[in-house]
Amino acid sequence: MRYWMSLLTIILFSQLVDAQELNARVQVLTPNIQATNKQLYTTMETAIREFLNNRKWTKESYKIEERIECQFVLTITDRSNNNFSGHLQVFYSRPIYKSDYQSPVLVHRDNDISFEYLEFDRLDFAPNTFINNLTSVLAYYAYVIIGMDHDTYAPMSGTEYYSEAQNVVGQASTSNYPGWNSFGGSNKNRFWLIDNLLSPAFDNFRTGLYTYHRQGLDLMSDPSKIRPAKLNIKEALMGLKKVNDQRRNSFLMQIWFDSKQAEIVKIFGDGAPIPLGDLKELLVELDPNNASSYQSMGNS
Repeated sequence: MRYWMSLLTIILFSQLVDAQELNARVQVLTPNIQATNKQLYTTMETAIREFLNNRKWTKESYKIEERIECQFVLTITDRSNNNFSGHLQVFYSRPIYKSDYQSPVLVHRDNDISFEYLEFDRLDFAPNTFINNLTSVLAYYAYVIIGMDHDTYAPMSGTEYYSEAQNVVGQASTSNYPGWNSFGGSNKNRFWLIDNLLSPAFDNFRTGLYTYHRQGLDLMSDPSKIRPAKLNIKEALMGLKKVNDQRRNSFLMQIWFDSKQAEIVKIFGDGAPIPLGDLKELLVELDPNNASSYQSMGNS
């Protein structure tokens, strides 16, 4: 009896300390479709959630509380038999040390979503084989999220997972589905996102993820470190100038400001003052649509 109790304890403990990487919330929306079989979309939503959350995406060990918080919102706008199309919104937020705050890192809408789905079919994925466009898209963003999460904790540590995402692109690029190729009229699709993340031209973007979060936001729970933290965040943002000088109006810069604009204004809007003149000037240049918000930051 004692043996079985011990074995059960070991099994339960191993489940607690070795969880999957993602804790993804999933929604499937059909605002423009007259759904006669609403259960189909409920089943699809469950299948996507289980695919993302029950699969081991890395060889690393994650505790339950370390799982990466993210959200996938799939909006289906058209259906023909078993073929579906629409758009996918992907959100990833990183927890900030000693706080309840989740800092947005990836806020992105992918408009090139089309796939085949049969209700109750298993969602399969193999890294070196194209099986299904839905699972390829989901796996791609899973790897991108894991890579970005790693980059926020250690400089340039997400490369392995970006490479996995690039491999998904390579396998899917021979399909007829949109979003996987460098051609086709858009420089803001899945091909270009991972191309940017792996390009040396964007190294300052990636090191900026680390400086901004680990050496910036993570220090702000200590009142004595708020000013140094703000200076580090400013350093990360100033480093984006080099990125923009090499690749004007790049996809990654759009993603950065889609995710961070409101947060940046809040960080520098009050509290410990630091010199902001040069930062304001740069932010207005990089994100002109929000120029008035940046110009109103602080008084320093």
